[in-house]
Amino acid sequence: MSSTQEYWLSGPIPEVPALLQPAAHALLQSVREVKEYLSGFPENKLWEKPFGRASVGFHLKHLTGVLDRLLTYAKEETLTDAQFQYLKNEGNGENAPTSQQLIADFETKVGQALDCFKTIPETTLTNERFVGRKKLPTTVIGLLFHAAEHSQRHVGQLLVTVSVLKG
Repeated sequence: MSSTQEYWLSGPIPEVPALLQPAAHALLQSVREVKEYLSGFPENKLWEKPFGRASVGFHLKHLTGVLDRLLTYAKEETLTDAQFQYLKNEGNGENAPTSQQLIADFETKVGQALDCFKTIPETTLTNERFVGRKKLPTTVIGLLFHAAEHSQRHVGQLLVTVSVLKG
């Protein structure tokens, strides 16, 4: 596959159910774009907040954290103390890993998501799931679709922030 061709045009990902292909493609596209946008990005600007907006570091941590949490809900599990701690520190650059480590963490989490997708029978995609302490209702496919579109949204925000800071 060409590195300029978007994932959704590359055909099905083996073993991922047909109805989850769009989410899988969007997550893989997110990883590719994050790597591309952060090529040559100055590490000392990772936690800068231009115009009071979220930092590049926040977006990188948040991409991984949200994907992790949504997968947890999709599996009908509750968040762990470690996940709550991660959430609390997503915007905190103190003792944070480098941008390359944050990118690698996101890529690893996307790989775990795709492995998870491969285990989900399509017949269960409309099964009810709940989000958060308020137990807000959704479905398995709702969670997985949101994981993908949320990632794409933050990648877009990351691109703008990177462009401003590199500018």
